[in-house]
Amino acid sequence: MSLKLYFLRHGETIYSRSGGYCGDLDPDLTPEGYEMAQGFAETYRSVPWAAVYASPMRRTLATAQPLCTAIGLGAQIREGLRELAYGQWEGQTQEYVQQHFNQDYVRWLTEPAWNPPTGGETSVQIANRAMPVIAEIQEQHPDGNVLLVSHKATIRIILCSLLGIDLGRYRDRINVLAASVSVVKLGNYGPLLEVLGDRYHLPQHLRNLPGT
Repeated sequence: MSLKLYFLRHGETIYSRSGGYCGDLDPDLTPEGYEMAQGFAETYRSVPWAAVYASPMRRTLATAQPLCTAIGLGAQIREGLRELAYGQWEGQTQEYVQQHFNQDYVRWLTEPAWNPPTGGETSVQIANRAMPVIAEIQEQHPDGNVLLVSHKATIRIILCSLLGIDLGRYRDRINVLAASVSVVKLGNYGPLLEVLGDRYHLPQHLRNLPGT
């Protein structure tokens, strides 16, 4: 037996639709986002889940809820799975940030591992709070299937940490659209990426949404 980690990015919000920066902001899902969560639950309810872990934000808990209801498991909340904090960029567009925080923005684009959004977090900081959650799960569940419902940057940074990819390249190497699933098997030879950014559990009209 081996442990499989299923990383589910939350469903659509107004910010994932618009591309605005959203870390500490706590929007609800859009109607399409709720439909995405239901689509995941309907497809994956037959998986023998050992546990569900989630970020404490409304958008992640709402995404986890349909599956939790279907399988009778509660989501275990972990602060380490929260999204990257964007500081003064929260709620702003890329164009606004580029204009008003240009130097910080350029540094962040060049090397986000060590350069944060203005007043926000680096990807190294995200890894330092998220990877202990992975270690906890490995200790509690040496085998089986575990779902982690988290956020775009956080999932990409965790995947980079597991797969040995430079944390400064998380945006350049990995993409996870809204409500997409990525699967990593932790076996005898370390982490194996089996699925990246899959959205085939969604109805066709939702699967084609950009979901940035």
